[in-house]
Amino acid sequence: MTLDRQLVLLFVLPIPIASIAWTVTHEDLFREPRDWCVKKSKSCARLMSRKFFYLFTCEYCFSHYVTAVLLFITRYKLMFDDWRGYLIAGFSLVWLANVYMSFFGRLRLEIKENRIEIAAAEAEAGNAKKGASGVIATKASAA
Repeated sequence: MTLDRQLVLLFVLPIPIASIAWTVTHEDLFREPRDWCVKKSKSCARLMSRKFFYLFTCEYCFSHYVTAVLLFITRYKLMFDDWRGYLIAGFSLVWLANVYMSFFGRLRLEIKENRIEIAAAEAEAGNAKKGASGVIATKASAA
């Protein structure tokens, strides 16, 4: 595989990794299993059991496992054609997937802040309109 193709894949493959890791660890679709895993990660007696359940609640941890599965499926290697290529590719994909997830998380936060500001402005405008119509009605009834 050429270096150009490897670099293109380096920036494309983290997209599904980030998507899967974010969906499992943050979205409502997996809320019930995730809440169960949170409880188990705090209540299991054995350390390995707690750590196993914790990986389903942390996007960084889970992205390592998603990356390992993706590397197994795609046989993607970076820079070297042996086990070192898998190692470098694995950590590079995890890092970029987490950059993508951080970017996405920040974008979602900004969108939520904008929605809250819009709702507050609309509520304020609605209250001002009610206040103005109440003042007009009061003046009309006084006359």
